[in-house]
Amino acid sequence: MLIHNIIIKSMIQAMIFAAGLGTRLKPITDHMPKAMVSVGGEPLIKHVIDRLQAAGAERIIVNVHHFASQITGYLKKNNNFDIDIRISDETEKLLDTGGGIKKAAHLFDDASPILIHNVDILSNVDLKKFYEAELMAIDEGDDKAGLTDALLLVSERKTKRYLLFSEGMRLVGWTNVETGEVRSPYPGLNPKDCRMYAFAGIHVISPRLFRMMDEEFPDKFGIIDFYLKACATHSIKGYVKEDLKLLDVGKLDSLKEAEEFLQG
Repeated sequence: MLIHNIIIKSMIQAMIFAAGLGTRLKPITDHMPKAMVSVGGEPLIKHVIDRLQAAGAERIIVNVHHFASQITGYLKKNNNFDIDIRISDETEKLLDTGGGIKKAAHLFDDASPILIHNVDILSNVDLKKFYEAELMAIDEGDDKAGLTDALLLVSERKTKRYLLFSEGMRLVGWTNVETGEVRSPYPGLNPKDCRMYAFAGIHVISPRLFRMMDEEFPDKFGIIDFYLKACATHSIKGYVKEDLKLLDVGKLDSLKEAEEFLQG
């Protein structure tokens, strides 16, 4: 991927995925949403809002479902932390990650990419730098030149499921290394011929992709499913941070680790 020196003025906007059921954090999430689970004396959602504000985000969309009123009440009580926070209400039906973006599309400025952040992810990523990398990325690899339509933060952490990338870090597929399953729009793709990275739950997506969501996907779908189809016709790229420190606060035994992570 080549980064050209382009000066682009754009409003930084973001979305926090906060609608999940938090089943891995039971029994805590039997009476509160995952976004409100406390780490270091503050709810998870506050830590993510702080990071996004520090990155210069001017508008944040938060999707809600499980105990939605606790999240909206918390934000209202704190005057939305003096930022333009808008709610995408999924209380009637949980729409998964892709469907969540699709439902919230009308809340975004259609001229600026959206920084998507899971509410249960803590990391050392410079979110502003990551966002600007998508803005300035010109994909000239793999014989398909053009603007990058989505940029996915990935890492070399060990997992069962990996995204597959070309040498130019263009998304070409997905694999489960335990079962041997491969998913790709490119027939016969061999994972051994690809660069394999784990998705980090943070990505930037261009509103240019909303049309494809509207025309080819139902109300409920996963964002990785979408990217795996879109990568055949659009530039979906991976972004590797070599010194990445990232923690998925998704299980009870990760809460103590999260406290230590925040302390440095």
